[in-house]
Amino acid sequence: MRMRSVLRYFLRDRASRLYSSSAAAEAQAVRPARDRILTLQSMNPQVRAVEYAVRGPIVIKAGEIEKELQQGIKKPFSEVIKANIGDAHAMGQQPITFLRQVVALCTYPDLLDDPRFPQDAKDRARRILESCGGQSLGSYSTSQGITCIREDVARYIERRDGDVPSDPDNIYLTTGASEGIANILKILVSGEGRSRTGVMIPIPQYPLYSAAISELNAVQVNYYLDEEHCWALDASELRRALYQAKEYCNPKVLCIINPGNPTGQVQSQRCIEEVIHFAREEGLFLLADEVYQDNVYSQDCQFHSFKKVLHEMGPEYSSNVELASFHSTSKGYTGECGYRGGYMEVLNLHPDVKAQLVKMLSVRLCPPVSGQAAIDVVVNPPQPDEESYQQFIQEKEAVLSTLAHKAKLTEELFNQVPGIRCNPLQGAMYAFPQIIIPPRAVEKAEELQMAPDMFYCMRLLEETGICVVPGSGFGQREGTYHFRMTILPPVEKLRLLLQSVKDFHVRFLDEFS
Repeated sequence: MRMRSVLRYFLRDRASRLYSSSAAAEAQAVRPARDRILTLQSMNPQVRAVEYAVRGPIVIKAGEIEKELQQGIKKPFSEVIKANIGDAHAMGQQPITFLRQVVALCTYPDLLDDPRFPQDAKDRARRILESCGGQSLGSYSTSQGITCIREDVARYIERRDGDVPSDPDNIYLTTGASEGIANILKILVSGEGRSRTGVMIPIPQYPLYSAAISELNAVQVNYYLDEEHCWALDASELRRALYQAKEYCNPKVLCIINPGNPTGQVQSQRCIEEVIHFAREEGLFLLADEVYQDNVYSQDCQFHSFKKVLHEMGPEYSSNVELASFHSTSKGYTGECGYRGGYMEVLNLHPDVKAQLVKMLSVRLCPPVSGQAAIDVVVNPPQPDEESYQQFIQEKEAVLSTLAHKAKLTEELFNQVPGIRCNPLQGAMYAFPQIIIPPRAVEKAEELQMAPDMFYCMRLLEETGICVVPGSGFGQREGTYHFRMTILPPVEKLRLLLQSVKDFHVRFLDEFS
């Protein structure tokens, strides 16, 4: 009897719940949908203003074409070649063995007993692990980065610059160079209206800069590189840009990319001296993006760090000019983009501001510890008396000599094409050729509401499967058109790519002439 009562109660309760649930569902069905809190109109307008051409509309279209090829849809080509971004390993470059050994040992310390790993790799891994909490790469590091790695960075800078002193306390490990650049800009931007911080950037520029400036609601101040003289930087052009900008903002920051991206020029020591003198004279904070410092190919060029030149100019400059310089695992000869390892060295920062920078960095806890281990190998490679040295130096020189060959090949083949002109690729890993786009093609692009070089690059992609980035995404002088492409594909694929661009360009000129 008691069981039947319990069962009746359970069934009545369940029926009541089902009815309530059904009634609630009906009420929900007739209730009008709530407006979205987050829309394009209500979102942060600074984020909406950000553009990043390297992964923009062309790359989205390339992804769509790749899917169509996978579905068996016929195209005039069999694959999409993504020459839009400097991703070395995605283009087939092999990892540097020693770097991968050290990171592998740090990641899985049981391998420290494996006889297949060289002793010098084990020694570096043990040193890094001993500086990690719990001797594990899985622990947080200090916000500024693992101390022993910052010490290695400082020693690397001293060797590179001929014993110019470097203090590990001025070194900050970063999530690639990009994070360091963005964070320095973050502490530099202030003011409203005409007092808003102006950031001087080279045109053509790497879109990280314009994107960060938009996101921070700073003011972009363009200075133009001289294409007629191999993308040279002229101090008179810096002055023109600065004095014009003072009418609407407070120019406070001068960004330099050396070797250049997307333009590939390498600055002379004299040019760097002029830039430093200009920064001192006008009270500008210098940002030196030096991630391609190992990528110098021209026999007539040599990399000079801003830190070294600043020191050589004497205490009036070296003790006063504020400078942040950046390096990364992503470029050079390692091409380890995915580890997101990097560092910045910040000189002459006011102690109070330095404390604020450390505070801001502490919010993100620390850069990836595996990336910190990777940057340690970049700055602390095998030495001549160590067992891994021969293999390391062979792999390094093979990468850099191949890149030098591809730089020359790209320049020569582009300059054989009517309507394409390419400056010497002195460094970095890109070509930025100027292209002729006939007036009829410009008119067609305007009909489609596209920039003319975007129209050109989209047609190139659709007809050849080659994905490059229009020059308008990097900035260019009005009336000129360019595109940027990486020289990273293997030599034979690069030859095919360049031949395909040549054939397309001839057809394009013929169609719209």
